[in-house]
Amino acid sequence: MVAYQTVVVGTDGSKSSYAAVDRAASVAADSGAKLVIACAYYPTRQADVEKAQDVLGDEAYQVMGSAPAEDTLHTARERAAAQGATNVESIPVQGEPVATLLSVVKDHSADLLVVGNRGLNTLAGRILGSVPAEVARKSTIDVLIVHTT
Repeated sequence: MVAYQTVVVGTDGSKSSYAAVDRAASVAADSGAKLVIACAYYPTRQADVEKAQDVLGDEAYQVMGSAPAEDTLHTARERAAAQGATNVESIPVQGEPVATLLSVVKDHSADLLVVGNRGLNTLAGRILGSVPAEVARKSTIDVLIVHTT
């Protein structure tokens, strides 16, 4: 079996996405692959973030601007290093998660995309679609959906 050369993983700062980062980093370390960690975001004014935090509570990590994306990526890089990944690149990308991940895959000629399964088995995920379901459906490369919930 040929080892993967470039592994892409998406993170949004949630526990689930960090578990996917851990698995992607482990796969990359085992195969000597480059790991690309992507964080999709929309720029958000600080006042809007604070209002959202009051309403969303634990789900507030989903409301972020570029600075929180950098914080998320910093944490993800540390976790990847702890799993043994040595060739790691991280990139904040403005846009929605599915399109962003597929673009990063294409731009880096990746051969594996790793995502967590969060939202895959929820009612909202079934009705509205979920990131893991959409990337699995639209990807032209291998997709590893990590059981993280």
